[in-house]
Amino acid sequence: MTERKIFCNFAVEKQNAGKKIRMKVKKFGGTSVGSAERIRNVGKLIAGCRKDIVVLSAMSGTTNSLLEISGAVEKGDRKRASELIETLQAKYSDTIAGLYQTEKYKAKATKTIDGIFNELRALTDKDFSVALEKEIVAKGEIMSTNLMNLHLHELGINSVLIPALEIVRIDMHGEPDEAFISKEAKKALDAMADADLYITQGFICRNEKGEIDNLQRGGSDYTASLLGALLGADEIEIWTDIDGMHNNDPRFVEGTTPVHNLHFEEAAELAYFGAKILHPTCILPAREHNVPVRLLNTMDPSAEGTLIENRLEKNAIKAVAAKDNITAIKIKSGRMLLAYGFLKKVFEIFEKYETSIDMITTSEVGVSLTIDNEKNLPRIEAELSQLGTVTIDRDMVIVCVVGDLEWTNKGFEAAALEALRNVPVRMISYGGSNYNISFLIRKEDKVKALRLLSYHLF
Repeated sequence: MTERKIFCNFAVEKQNAGKKIRMKVKKFGGTSVGSAERIRNVGKLIAGCRKDIVVLSAMSGTTNSLLEISGAVEKGDRKRASELIETLQAKYSDTIAGLYQTEKYKAKATKTIDGIFNELRALTDKDFSVALEKEIVAKGEIMSTNLMNLHLHELGINSVLIPALEIVRIDMHGEPDEAFISKEAKKALDAMADADLYITQGFICRNEKGEIDNLQRGGSDYTASLLGALLGADEIEIWTDIDGMHNNDPRFVEGTTPVHNLHFEEAAELAYFGAKILHPTCILPAREHNVPVRLLNTMDPSAEGTLIENRLEKNAIKAVAAKDNITAIKIKSGRMLLAYGFLKKVFEIFEKYETSIDMITTSEVGVSLTIDNEKNLPRIEAELSQLGTVTIDRDMVIVCVVGDLEWTNKGFEAAALEALRNVPVRMISYGGSNYNISFLIRKEDKVKALRLLSYHLF
């Protein structure tokens, strides 16, 4: 029995005791497939796990290169686009040379990748459009999945490539067409029932017009969540280069540890307020279909990681996260006292300029709120000034404490406040969610606040 089979069986016994495993969806990000060595590592991780669906991002750096190529096309600089393509193709030639052991598969991979680069060159001869850019960017995931599929074939594994462009579609509103995805994905799996593994692309899809498009938010994680939820997977695994969500930001706080279990709502709060390992909306399909999501580390496959599910650990604080580049806006008006419709007018201004609000607190004479996008702030400020006196504070940070923060629980909010007793707090938001309490502080106090919360809470 191979090392990977032992690991798979151990994980099955540990995570699903008494439950028959049918299929998992495993997503690997760009860093996890960022070189020949890392592609081989992923190959080892998935080789012993049969009937799973493997979702891959583009190799790290590829999407940025493709966007740069697209930018050159937009500027009409065909020479620059050609140079960028040559550079990127050389990188893939080096990857092929280091990945495959036999001349046969080196030749197969070279032929496949060269064909994709020829398609890319043909695209750069066209007039620029947003649709063209999406078609160019999609080549990244198409190349990484072809490399992986051929690598598995060289290992003797009967894997098949299921193009995401055939099974994933978004509607006219940019939302996943779940009925289409469910139908087409099941049809593709049934047609290839004899395969050991199924490989597909994350992020890319087609839109209602049949054009190449993408899922935008959450990217490949969203693809994995959709497929896992709609196909009834036992678990969705998101493999990155860190061992799950930590209880604080390891860039600023020493001694952080992975959080072993999170409720979906807790994970969404952490993702929204700064935990970059997940996009806050990408696990929504998994939550709605009650499919657990596990965050794992390709660099340390034996690490337990973080399990996200619809189960709440009672009376526990799980983690702290911070969201930067926040702007606080206070609208103060003596006319607000018992003024019917005042808040409605405030919210309508932000809706008009398509600007979302993070935090909000109110009193009899004023309202304070925060935004993370200043694009339309001058116009927003001008209209808010008609309602009262407007004060704006920039370079703020939202620090949130996440866990079981049901209001009937005693002491948690007090512990967080006590931790920040020497940090100036501009706003506090509590009660809007059962899973977090948020503090608005100055940018220069962020690291101090994160460290104090870790010391007092963990």
